[in-house]
Amino acid sequence: MSEDYCTIREAPTPPKADGPPYAECVQCRKPTEYPESYKGITLCPVCEWQEAQRTACSG
Repeated sequence: MSEDYCTIREAPTPPKADGPPYAECVQCRKPTEYPESYKGITLCPVCEWQEAQRTACSG
């Protein structure tokens, strides 16, 4: 079976922060659940959910 965007697993998410300071969401600039020290793309819970809806397999 070949892999496509519906079968490839999501990239691992960064570890959750124990407390502030939090990284900013790269889309809306609101605080995320991830530590400020994390290097990479971080999304807040709302933007994560919206991105999952946009990229979900449809059928």
